[in-house]
Amino acid sequence: MSYIRTALLLGVLTGILLTIGWVWQGMTGMTIFLVIAFAINFLAYWFSDKIVLAMYRAKPLQKSDEPKLHKAIESLSKEMGIPKPKVYFVNLPVPNAFATGRNYKNAAIAVTAGLLKNLNDEEIEGVISHELSHVKNRDTLISTIAATIAGAIAYIAQIAWYSLFLGSGRRQGGSLIFLPLIVLAPMAAMLIQLAITRTREFAADKTGAIISKKPLALASALEKISKISKQHPIAGNDATAHLFIVNPFKGDVLMNLFSTHPPVEARVSKLREIAKELK
Repeated sequence: MSYIRTALLLGVLTGILLTIGWVWQGMTGMTIFLVIAFAINFLAYWFSDKIVLAMYRAKPLQKSDEPKLHKAIESLSKEMGIPKPKVYFVNLPVPNAFATGRNYKNAAIAVTAGLLKNLNDEEIEGVISHELSHVKNRDTLISTIAATIAGAIAYIAQIAWYSLFLGSGRRQGGSLIFLPLIVLAPMAAMLIQLAITRTREFAADKTGAIISKKPLALASALEKISKISKQHPIAGNDATAHLFIVNPFKGDVLMNLFSTHPPVEARVSKLREIAKELK
């Protein structure tokens, strides 16, 4: 199923690029943008994890710096039957974490400074179990590709904006054709985020809770992260919101309506049900 979703996402990007090419220069433009599409798709598949880590200036986190964290990741990875992912540190004050990488071999988990500061050991373990579940369930490939594609679509919207209002030497009618792209391109990026369905978050919560045997610790972590994120949202690329365990960005009414994450209250409720079942 992950391969099908990946193909659909790449197809969406390709379609948008070809449309822009057609509006720009007909068949010649479509050919040029088809080549660009292949290049972006190639880069998205092979390098999207590196792009996301670079986007948030993630640095490798050595075992000597956070021995408890590394020990928890090693133990939970063994329980899940997967290799231990690389561990990265993101210097953000808000607590959060994300997993990335196209396969087990290239998987990585990034944690923020706020996560290590504001959560206790059991809550951190709950968060790590959730992120490792994304690796185990092979969600990370589709997540990192989606982030890359959504960023490319946002860039396309900027091109359309430039062509409409700042471009020179173009026919007014031709320029106005780009107006729908200015509106539709960001919407397409939002739809790509929605393609990373809410069900994968529930699935990662459940897998992580069962493997770690600490569903209430994960529930507590989600509540803390959500509260702090609402009080102190970070500045960043909304297209990467679905990568994090909780959306760290400030959401308006429309973004909340089309959120890639289920409500934290619903996630916490399910985790409490799992805790009762595990007793």
